[in-house]
Amino acid sequence: MGLSPRLDLRQSQSLVMTPQLQQAIKLLALSNLEVEAFIAEEIERNPLLEAGAPEPAEPREWDADSVPEPDGAPPSDVPPEPATADSLILSGDAAADAPLDADYIGETFHHDAAIDAVGLDGSLGLNGPGASGGAGGEDGPDLGQIAADAASLHDHLLAQAGETLSGRDLLVATHLIDAVDDAGYLTADLLDVAQRLGVPLAQVEAVLAVIHRFDPCGVGARNLSECLTLQAREADRCDPAMARLLDNLELLAAGKLQQLKRLCGVDDEDMADMVRELRGYDPKPGLRFGGSTVQAVTPDIFVAPRGRGWAIEINAATLPRLLVNRAYQAELSAGGLDKSSRAWLNECLQSANWLMKALDQRQRTILKVTAEIVKQQDGFFRKGVAHLRPLTLKAVADAIGMHESTVSRVTSNKYLSSSRGLFELKYFFTSAIQSAEGGEAVSAEAVKSALRALVAAEDPTAILSDDTLVDLLRERGFDIARRTVAKYRESLGIGSSVQRRRQKAMLGHAA
Repeated sequence: MGLSPRLDLRQSQSLVMTPQLQQAIKLLALSNLEVEAFIAEEIERNPLLEAGAPEPAEPREWDADSVPEPDGAPPSDVPPEPATADSLILSGDAAADAPLDADYIGETFHHDAAIDAVGLDGSLGLNGPGASGGAGGEDGPDLGQIAADAASLHDHLLAQAGETLSGRDLLVATHLIDAVDDAGYLTADLLDVAQRLGVPLAQVEAVLAVIHRFDPCGVGARNLSECLTLQAREADRCDPAMARLLDNLELLAAGKLQQLKRLCGVDDEDMADMVRELRGYDPKPGLRFGGSTVQAVTPDIFVAPRGRGWAIEINAATLPRLLVNRAYQAELSAGGLDKSSRAWLNECLQSANWLMKALDQRQRTILKVTAEIVKQQDGFFRKGVAHLRPLTLKAVADAIGMHESTVSRVTSNKYLSSSRGLFELKYFFTSAIQSAEGGEAVSAEAVKSALRALVAAEDPTAILSDDTLVDLLRERGFDIARRTVAKYRESLGIGSSVQRRRQKAMLGHAA
């Protein structure tokens, strides 16, 4: 083995991802609202970028029978598409890309907001169920502000404490109320509160007893039994039999009514009356004041029938129009900048142009992937979930000539609004279940839908076992094993036959 120095010439290939390419890939996985936040940050960072009012243009209509195949020529009415994220990654030549202008006239989106489509035949946006983007206008009600202005549970309890208690008792009550969760239950240990505040445990218990009398009834309870007991006392129904029932709620949950009747010393009629009374109580009294603000899902894509095909549109209401301020750039360039300032300005311009191109490419990629999904799941959009076909990311990627990872990013955190409702794009990718008759495989979601319908229609006196469900599903053409039925049943939140029998027996007693 020689130890002398020498020169070797080697040739290799590697994929170098520039920051711009990483940005383009990142944008694909973001939802419209996340892209809006990202654009706002870029506008603050880059002085050449600014938000402008969108310009209306005609919507792009994808026909279910004429969506271009990967190797075929696109229809004459569809403009040629720019390079995809895959081709940009493979080429990796950001400097060779021509700068994009600030204009979106070439875009094919018709509505600036979903509300613009109201009253138009075949329109998208809010005319379809499940749409929730851009509603209201300037004079419309701000539902988010209305929800924010509603009094919270803590504010409601603190107001009552201020009217009832004072001094150290009010201080203890404030600490206890801070430990009440959204459902109205106390999550703190009384001994810990007493030690932290330096007060006797008896005083903390006395203050808690006062909070138990606050509205809503049952607030401040430490468990379900105590919550229902407080409500039973308020209704003057907490007799010894009801108290023993409340102390043995686990037997009621298990449907052991005979054992409960012996413990409570009541007959069938009294037990049915007590169960009926319990069903009228609120197990989570704090939720009537609302917990944390629930954010409505805003659709990223609208799909509506148009002729024999479908019209697919990006929800532009959540995407501000981005402009490059050429006048400001020219003004800065004419100001006699030094070398470092000119380099900084050129970097800002290149970054702005790349961002414009990445956003344009993102929208076209989303439309292309969505168009293929709609084409593959045409039966679902026309007839419902029973006609949902098995679909994989690879099948869509092969059909449109993209990489599977690109399709995965496009379908992440994106929601589609149609006449069938609001669905995440990932919803349309389901595994296949073999047909019992040897025909075309069916989607797992179609099997779940059929399973849910069978359980909902079962006779309370003849609960369907998993074996019976397997036979009924096979009669409908689904070749499915018993363990798969059990797995789907659990994923749908449907109990076993024993649990459903007990539950319906309890409902029969309470009726």
